[in-house]
Parts: sequence; C-alpha cells; structure tokens
Amino acid sequence: MHIRPVPFDHPDAVKLNDQVQAEYAERYDDDGDVTPLDALMFAPPLGLYLIAYDEQDRPVATGGWRTQDENDEAYADGDAELKRMYVIPEARGLGVARRILAALEDDARAAGRTRMVLETGSKQPEAVALYTSSGYEPCAKFGHYRFHELSLCYAKALQPSGQVPAPELDAYQQAFTG
Repeated sequence: MHIRPVPFDHPDAVKLNDQVQAEYAERYDDDGDVTPLDALMFAPPLGLYLIAYDEQDRPVATGGWRTQDENDEAYADGDAELKRMYVIPEARGLGVARRILAALEDDARAAGRTRMVLETGSKQPEAVALYTSSGYEPCAKFGHYRFHELSLCYAKALQPSGQVPAPELDAYQQAFTG
C-alpha cells in the first residue's frame, strides 16, 4: 500500500466518496452524509486529503482533515476535523485506516492544529473501535449532525498543552546545539 495526497475532487476521491455515501445510506436508511464539503476545505494548509492505493494502483482507502475554528456548530479554535475515512470492504483489516489516520494527525499537528475531532454514528461500530483504540475520547457534540440522536463525536489532543512534540523539540535542540 502507498498513501498519497490528492484533491478532494480527484476522480479516485469522488469514486471512494460515492462508495462511502452508499454505505452510509444503507446503514442509516437515508441519503448518506449531507455535511457540506468542497475541495478547497482540504487544500493545504487548511487541510489534507489522502488516498491509499494497493499494489495494482487501485484506490482502496481514503480520509481527510479540514480546519475548523470556533463557530456556531460548536467547534473550538484549533480543531482539525476528520472527514471521509473509508476503506473498501476487500481492504479492511489490513491496517490501512490506521495508517491514514496517523498521517492525517501528523499533518494537522504540523499545520498548527491542536485537536482532531470527528463525528461518526452509532451504526458504525468499526469506526468507533478504530478511533477509541487510537486514543479518541467522546466529546461534546459538534458539526452538522450535533442534534441527531445517532451521532457520536470524539476528540484527541494533537499536542499536549504547553509541550512541544518530540520531533519539533529535537529539531529545536539541534538548531541551538549543533
């Protein structure tokens, strides 16, 4: 597997988004996720969109983050919102979602975001298991579905308050010692 950044409106991203929307529609018996999204929301430095490709260069997984700050949908300053995490059924269980999640967290942290937030649903137990096993904790509801009873919101600090992440600290120390 290899992971590469693509625009949110890249043909492979559109294809995977159509697949995840169909899965949402089936699980929730509705029209899928209607959260307003556009490609500019995921353009660096405001966000990032990734696709994992298998050995045959077939798109098999996706995920992105977008900048959020305090607003009327209950986000907080410094938030990075995780969106469109999806792995095709044939590639599930291979750890690719975990790799995409880690890459997105690293990128959001490097962009100065201090907390990764996400909204999922109670009919997505696999997603809940991934996020909770990756250090995400339930938080106050936010976003488009904050009033929906099946909505579940999670958050993870990307940088402990008052501390510099180890790689940045190492670079800082090297700049002044050698």
